[in-house]
Amino acid sequence: MPSVYIKTYGCQMNERDSEAVAAQLVAKGYTLAASEFEADVVLLNTCSVRDHAEQKAIHKMENLTASIRKHRPEVVFGFMGCMAQSRGQALIDRLPDVDLVVGTQKFHHTADYLDELLQGRRKKIVDTGTEPGSEATVKEHLLNGTAKHKSVTAFVSIMQGCNQYCTYCIVPYTRGEERSRSIPDLVAECRQLVMQGVREITLLGQIVTSYGKRFKAQSAPAMGQVVAPGFDPHSDKSAFVQLIEAVHAIEGLERIRFTSPHPKGYGDDLVAAYGRLPKLVESAHLPVQSGSDRVLKLMHRGYTRERFLEIVRKLRAVRPGMGLTTDIIVGFPGETEEDFAATVSLCREVEFDNAFLFKYSPRQDTPAATMPDSLPQEVIEERHGRLLEVVNQIGKRKYEALIGSEMQILVEGPSRRNAARMMGRTPCNKLVLFDGSPRHRGQLLPVRIVRTGNFTLYGDPAIVGL
Repeated sequence: MPSVYIKTYGCQMNERDSEAVAAQLVAKGYTLAASEFEADVVLLNTCSVRDHAEQKAIHKMENLTASIRKHRPEVVFGFMGCMAQSRGQALIDRLPDVDLVVGTQKFHHTADYLDELLQGRRKKIVDTGTEPGSEATVKEHLLNGTAKHKSVTAFVSIMQGCNQYCTYCIVPYTRGEERSRSIPDLVAECRQLVMQGVREITLLGQIVTSYGKRFKAQSAPAMGQVVAPGFDPHSDKSAFVQLIEAVHAIEGLERIRFTSPHPKGYGDDLVAAYGRLPKLVESAHLPVQSGSDRVLKLMHRGYTRERFLEIVRKLRAVRPGMGLTTDIIVGFPGETEEDFAATVSLCREVEFDNAFLFKYSPRQDTPAATMPDSLPQEVIEERHGRLLEVVNQIGKRKYEALIGSEMQILVEGPSRRNAARMMGRTPCNKLVLFDGSPRHRGQLLPVRIVRTGNFTLYGDPAIVGL
């Protein structure tokens, strides 16, 4: 059978989609190639959040087709994901050596399309159409069950799409409207993962806290019955909190995380859940994007600086050790020095454990792309550098304060950079490296923090009796 290589760009949703496509291909007899130069099929799962991500994928494909086609003309090349959705046929028009373009609601057709291309039944395939029920089609985790080293952690996609329509963001146009899976369906998938050895599950969605708000009953293709959402719409708890409770009840599961939320979704019921559900770890990724109320309004974020700070205060009141990370856009159109200073002061006030900084990049057909007062690139670069220095200083101080403390980690396996070391994460989502052995994979272990690196902690192996 043919071999396939999948390279992923962008967010964790894309990582999860690539994993699911790979699992379906393996189930059909495909093998996974170690590199793109050994594969019979090369797929790039793409991102459209920033122009840089799109250009990176396009240039990668240009280089691959130029170098591989000369010697192996039969190799199939394809784009998947958000850029595939937004550009469609234009990608093949620009890159004639590309054979396949699969949009965000068509991942589950990838294996069938590849069969048609490899068998010569079709020359080119572009499918970026919408498909009702697609949010529940690609959910197999077969790789986890068949891999030599089973994964200890897993992502579970609970919904697709986004209805927020932030003025800078192309995701609602590439991922479509919000579509949620049912709680019984999700619990069954999570339970299967736990049976395969998974101990930590991350619930995943474009905006996970919007889960269930626009649920529409759908027909299950196999049985023709109506799929019930599985949550009580009259409860004082949101559908998302009800989902967390249902997953929390799974025996053998140790930890629950979720990403990415929206600050608007942090109601009191979700804040309270951190205090009463021990498997829900004390970690929250809260994308603030800006510390300026004026810019937040231009971004169509739907909250103020004070509301954001109120959420942070409530979370830390429930779980004082809460790990907080965020996303920030630097250089949004019209951002003044005063607006930027408000973002810097917010970071100093909140003291995020880490922040992911993005230089504003105009996306075609988004409202922000036509806003006046765009900033020169050199101004964006300078502000990005200044804010990065502040974020790094805060993170360094917070990480160093943990030296000497004892923390529990879930051991995931060998370090990606040094196979001689094992790695795990604390409940507040800090990476810890220690000198352990493969027998500790999947265990919850206490370690004493002895030193720090660049947003990394190092644990003393003596505490685990090695």
